[in-house]
Amino acid sequence: MNLLDGLNPEQRAAVELPAQSALILAGAGSGKTRVLTTRIAYLISTGQVSPHGILAVTFTNKAAKEMVTRLSAMLPINTRGMWIGTFHGLCNRMLRAHHREANLPQAFQILDSSDQLSAIKRVMKAQNVDPEKFIPRDVQNFISGSKEQGLRAHEVEAYDPFTRRKVEVFAEYDAQCQREGVVDFSELLLRCYELLQRNQQLREHYQDRFKHILVDEFQDTNPLQYRWLKLLAGRNNALFAVGDDDQSIYAFRGANVGNMQELLRDFHVENVIKLEQNYRSHGNILDAANALISNNKGRLGKNLWTSENGGEQLRVYEAETDVDEARFIVEEIQELKREGVKLTEMALLYRSNAQSRVLEHALVSAGLSYRVYGGLRFFERQEIKHTLAYLRLMENTDDDNALLRIINFPTRGIGARSIEQLQEAARINNTTLWDAAARAGGKVTAFVGLIESLRSGIAGLPLPEIMEHVLHHSGLVAHYESEKAVASKRREAEERLENMNELINSATLFVHENEDDSLTAFLTHASLESGEHQAGDGDDALHLMTVHAAKGLEFHTVFITGLEESLFPHQNSIDNNDLDEERRLMYVAITRARRRLYLTFAQRRMLHGQTHYSRVSSFMRELPEALLHWITPRYSASPSFQPSSYEANSYARAFAANPKVPMEKAPPSPSAMWRIGQRVFHQKFGEGVVTGTEGSGNEGRVQVNFKRAGSKWLALEYAKLEAI
Repeated sequence: MNLLDGLNPEQRAAVELPAQSALILAGAGSGKTRVLTTRIAYLISTGQVSPHGILAVTFTNKAAKEMVTRLSAMLPINTRGMWIGTFHGLCNRMLRAHHREANLPQAFQILDSSDQLSAIKRVMKAQNVDPEKFIPRDVQNFISGSKEQGLRAHEVEAYDPFTRRKVEVFAEYDAQCQREGVVDFSELLLRCYELLQRNQQLREHYQDRFKHILVDEFQDTNPLQYRWLKLLAGRNNALFAVGDDDQSIYAFRGANVGNMQELLRDFHVENVIKLEQNYRSHGNILDAANALISNNKGRLGKNLWTSENGGEQLRVYEAETDVDEARFIVEEIQELKREGVKLTEMALLYRSNAQSRVLEHALVSAGLSYRVYGGLRFFERQEIKHTLAYLRLMENTDDDNALLRIINFPTRGIGARSIEQLQEAARINNTTLWDAAARAGGKVTAFVGLIESLRSGIAGLPLPEIMEHVLHHSGLVAHYESEKAVASKRREAEERLENMNELINSATLFVHENEDDSLTAFLTHASLESGEHQAGDGDDALHLMTVHAAKGLEFHTVFITGLEESLFPHQNSIDNNDLDEERRLMYVAITRARRRLYLTFAQRRMLHGQTHYSRVSSFMRELPEALLHWITPRYSASPSFQPSSYEANSYARAFAANPKVPMEKAPPSPSAMWRIGQRVFHQKFGEGVVTGTEGSGNEGRVQVNFKRAGSKWLALEYAKLEAI
């Protein structure tokens, strides 16, 4: 089979590019993973590079595994030794190989987000930093954000005493991690970058090895990731970057869409290939996405198209309330289900998690199965983290975070005061908690003996048996078995025991899939996997998720809910007068749909315990009218929001109800002219929001809540209101 069979002209051109740096602008559903994988296979099969001369970077372990699987199917090669993985995974691999040069112990452990937060809290407590004034999670974000910019504590500019205090915590936190032989996620990349930057021999070694560097989802790279790539690429290697600036939606995580423009300049890129043919969605969906995103400034520019037909128009529903919106969605889901569309092929997307409550309530009431995508991950569950903490401490007794998590779990009579004394002793003697515990006596000594016993008990055991031994001899299984006897805890305890059994299964699978099946390797795997979404149980269930969580997914039918100004786009973006990323987020939401797309919004919505009167999202006005099918009367489709538009709709509805009545005689009702939640202006009373309507024709009235004058009923005939 020819590797290039089935590729469209643009895909083929990307795969066959010469050994020069290139940017592939890959639109949603354009087959970017196929292009990236085929490019690797093409380079190897044509003898341009060996499998060991490839460095391929992805953003998730799932994507990396998919790439390896596809390569194995394309070429008869051993992919085990290839460098294909995430930024964190590849940096971990490099640091393991050169731990001495990186000033790290060979068995260094990786702190996940919660363990990092615990470590920061310990530093803050030791330095008497007020957690009310300095929120630990804010300090954590400050430290991680600084590292992602490539900055150490001494390099951060502290303009005020508040920032200086955070810098002091940052510096001591780094020192504590160094003492304990642990690194956080941001440290993996920064430590690896610093290693390559200062060690010319090592840097040149990897530059000579990796002649071809390929990067997926390049628009999501942060500044440090790009600098790391530039170091490895050097002056002579080819950087093949695949990405889509229109889908850059992770600025809050540090992603810098400007890296794409920098790539063009820094690498003198001559080859920019646009993958615009979409293999996912019908034409009307793509036309809507193209029209919307065309309003963004500074785009590299592309236009999605499909060889399929236009398909259905986008269905628009304007609800009176969020409850009405949820009711409508449930009814449509039930109808789609009757038509044969599986629940798992449908998704409800929302901008904010706060929106899900009403949707979930409606789904439960209707007896529809659903799953909130992005819930608690497997390796983040309490019982799993407890088990891993035992394993981490057995592997590296300098890991204070692990010790603190399990020293009194299950309960063994070591109270908070004893732990404080232990921490104080470690601080005074400048040692780890383990060293202090070894000299403490009493119940703490018994805990040390337990860990030593566990360490000797697993000697020579294969990884799955290590898991089983620790689960039973640590007391964890007995603890949750005892909780099963309590009726109120039975179900939770059973689930926790099932999860611990699943950990053994995870270890078994790990042994089969990895050459290095050591405990250290598995613990690294668990830390790196903790940010991955775990697969569901396979039940036919509707998907609920934020738009951010939906990136990379696709569904037969998509509902984009809550399309209201200040909700989507978010108020923060409106206040900052920067809607580009919000518009990209909407673009991502639209392009998740293959066949049917619903756009819904409500006049009134309950958020954070308060009723909010809403205006339709400005994004709705950026969608061509010809692509929209209004299920409800089109009250708010007119860009001008003028009453004349509502009158016209009122006439149309009256004529539809009774064709014998001439349209010009159909009297407009207040609700046809003014909708609840609409902002209006009155020459005497100023700005206000419509909160009610009643009556019809010239006898109708409209209620407006004015900012200055309060709530007033105005006769329709004399209201003289203007829409704003």
